[in-house]
Parts: sequence; structure tokens; C-alpha cells
Amino acid sequence: MRIQLDFGAVLAEWPLLLTGIGWTLTLTAAAVLVGTALGIGCAWVRARGFGAEHAPAWLRAAVNGYVELIRNTPFIVQLFFIFFGLPAAGFKLSAETASFIAMVINLGAYATEIIRAGLEATPKGQIEAAVSLALTRLQTFTRVVLPPALKKVWPSLVSQIVIVMLGSSVCGQISTQELSYAADLIQSRNFRSFEAFIVVGALYLLLSFAVRHLLNWAGATFLFGRR
Repeated sequence: MRIQLDFGAVLAEWPLLLTGIGWTLTLTAAAVLVGTALGIGCAWVRARGFGAEHAPAWLRAAVNGYVELIRNTPFIVQLFFIFFGLPAAGFKLSAETASFIAMVINLGAYATEIIRAGLEATPKGQIEAAVSLALTRLQTFTRVVLPPALKKVWPSLVSQIVIVMLGSSVCGQISTQELSYAADLIQSRNFRSFEAFIVVGALYLLLSFAVRHLLNWAGATFLFGRR
């Protein structure tokens, strides 16, 4: 049996593909900003020797529970809980908002452990030097501890960000107009499922390379002070 491929029928729907790419990148960018900040805060609470011992016990327990819960449950379950479960408690969210929250929560949990590893690899001598210079606990963390810690774990964090971006394909299940949703819509119109998902798979591959290189460049250029 000979299969005749018709990619033209898929590429003719380029406005849908562009919309899908736009939503995928927008959700990823927003999740990176908020999720990384969440990960840094939670990493500080979970790390040892950076003043986190002064955090309330309930806060440490809450962060520990959050990280373990998210890292040991599937992303699609988290997404469905937010989109379908929260309305039962009176919180009705749009598909895009639910997707954003789910991606932030997911990235934040994984970023917590990645960043914590970098924090705990910081030599104690650096902290003692900062204390001897009369820096506050916040200044020590943000200026002395955090930058080199992020530099150590940046490749791992970038890889996790790419994984979260690819995981956004699940968000099409709740009608978020990202890239996989565009593929479903295209194949429902022209019945070219094989071609549609080949094209979308290639686009995800290109986006993965582009996002990885962009973040590596941005880290070296803006965060760590070198190209």
C-alpha cells in the first residue's frame, strides 16, 4: 500500500500553526519567569546553611510537600486538577490561565531541586567572606550565593525549561490554543493526521533547539557576565 503525503494541505493552515507557536512560546516565557522565581524562593527554604533554618516550620513543611507532590504526579493530572477541579471550589479559570498556572507550578517544583543543588554546592568560605563584609542575609544570598549557584546548574535548568515547553502540548487537551491543539484542529479539517503531526513534531524540535540556544546565550551574556 502506497502512502501519498500531502504536506501542502497542512502548511496551507499556517495561521493556525503560527498561533500555536505563539501561544507555546508565550506560555513558556511566562512560566519561566514566574516558575524560576518560585523555584529560587523554594530552593532557599529547602537549602541548608543560608538562613532557611529561620523560616517557619509550617513554611518548610509546605514547600517540602509541594515539591514532592508535583515531582511525583503527572503533569496532565496537575493540569486537569487546576482546570476541572478548581471550578468545583469556585475558581473558574480560562484554559490559558489554567495552563499557565500548571506550567508554573510544575517548573517551580523541579527548579527548586535543581537550584537547591547549586546553592548547597556553594563554598562556605564565600558566605563567611560576605558576612565579614557586613552584608545582610539577603545581600549575601542574592549577590554572593545565588549567581554562582545558578551558573553551576544553568544547563540543567535550561533542559527542564525545554521539557516544560514540550509538556505544554498536553494543554491542548483543555483547548489551550498551543501547537498540538493546532495540529488536532488541522487534521480534523483535512484528515491529514500523519502530515499534521510530522510538521508539528518538526516545529517542536526547532523550538527546542531555539529555546535552548537562546537561554544558554542569555545566561552567558546577561546573568554570568560573559559571552
